[in-house]
Amino acid sequence: SVEKTNTEMTKKYADMAAKLYDASHDHFVELLNTPDFTPWFSTVTPLVEIGLLPIGSRPAKRGLGAKSLDDLRTIPWVFSWSQARINLAAWYGLGTACEKLGNLDLLRAAYKEWPLFTTFIDNIEMSIAKTDGRIARHYLALGDRDDLAEMVMDEMALTRKWTLAIVGDEWPLQHRRVLGQAIRVRNPYVDALSISQVRALTALREHEAELTAKERDAYIKLILSAVAGVSAGLQNTG
Repeated sequence: SVEKTNTEMTKKYADMAAKLYDASHDHFVELLNTPDFTPWFSTVTPLVEIGLLPIGSRPAKRGLGAKSLDDLRTIPWVFSWSQARINLAAWYGLGTACEKLGNLDLLRAAYKEWPLFTTFIDNIEMSIAKTDGRIARHYLALGDRDDLAEMVMDEMALTRKWTLAIVGDEWPLQHRRVLGQAIRVRNPYVDALSISQVRALTALREHEAELTAKERDAYIKLILSAVAGVSAGLQNTG
């Protein structure tokens, strides 16, 4: 049974999994602990604007400003990265962990033999398929931290490389023809919404002092409409 196989393979690959966890966790924490990370995150994603949406029972952040990670709530954290076409919460750290492990044959064997690891890597590949590096750079350019932007983009490329190598695909979801084709068909439409959203965010972030109240409201309305469209197009929130 799958349950029995998972139990056996968990024991077999326990050491590998522990090494991947430790390395990915350390790399993720390193990013989060970078000085002024949270204000930067609030700038390069539509976190503040998402907080205006009438969804859920609690606000996107505690208080009026997100100055630390303690100010953020989990769902908007994931949702905001998804809107920026980065999906960071899903994959950040895995590429570095695989690089540190440095054993592709072992990772491929685990992917083949361990159902839990198979599902994990497949989910990473799906998240990577919904990212877009070109659009992500437009969002990251909203901030003034090239160091953080490059950390994110470098890890995205590294995780993509290792995930495709483990699965044996040349491009994300190559072996999952129905899902892969569906995402490729939807992405161009989502791209147009993302570009509209990031342009409106640019206007708010860079020229807000020059905007009239009517212009500001129009940009916010555009951003929130794009939020709904991108979510529908990606078929998930993060």
